[in-house]
Amino acid sequence: MIHETAIVHSDAQIGKNVTIGPWTYIGADVVIGDDCWIGSHVVVKGPTVIGKGNKIFQFASVGEECQDKKYAGEATRLEIGDNNVIRESVTIHRGTVQDEGLTKIGSNNLLMAYVHVAHDCVVGNNVIMANNASIAGHCKVDDWAILGGMTGVHQFVHIGAHAFTAGASLVLQDVPPFVMASGQAASPRGLNFEGLKRRGFSKESLQALRRAYKALYRSSMTVDEAVAALQDDIANDEQVKLFIDFVTSSQRGIIR
Repeated sequence: MIHETAIVHSDAQIGKNVTIGPWTYIGADVVIGDDCWIGSHVVVKGPTVIGKGNKIFQFASVGEECQDKKYAGEATRLEIGDNNVIRESVTIHRGTVQDEGLTKIGSNNLLMAYVHVAHDCVVGNNVIMANNASIAGHCKVDDWAILGGMTGVHQFVHIGAHAFTAGASLVLQDVPPFVMASGQAASPRGLNFEGLKRRGFSKESLQALRRAYKALYRSSMTVDEAVAALQDDIANDEQVKLFIDFVTSSQRGIIR
């Protein structure tokens, strides 16, 4: 159902069983998948592709030009997966040609009110960004990460899978998978054990991750020394391998 006051560009492609509320604007080069619900006063601009089963609440701005001063009107893109909830006044910007020209959001994410996803960001699946959390340009947030309310993430920062940031954290460097971070600037506060238990991680994996965290953060070893000391766990536990691979490939350096 498309409300009579909504404006839908003739080039837009609207799937089956889509609801578009009053005073909403859907621009050119927008594709909206089946079973989406878009509330009132929403703006969606293209080129943007939105998958199936998404809910977008009032006053959200999706697919707008980015705020990078280098942007000169290029036809960059936004892609959004399936079954996301995008709450009130969320802003999501398209990419820039200085990167891949693409901002990408996966599936089953919850972006609470006033969240900002800047240009060229990549957000995985099952991510929660609480109210007013903001990620600057070129950031990456991996699956199952949770960003607490008012978390601010510096450009080019990578947040690992299952990581957790406390409210009002300022994240200036990469947060490895499974790590809890808080503060201004954010520093490591342990592993996200409660979240990992809820998601069915085995006791053996949790113990191996505990050893990896202690070697990296609670000992006097360098990163190289910690990696050398953890070779057995890296070989035998895929979660430890993910943790160490992230640390050793970090471009900005990890939080310490």
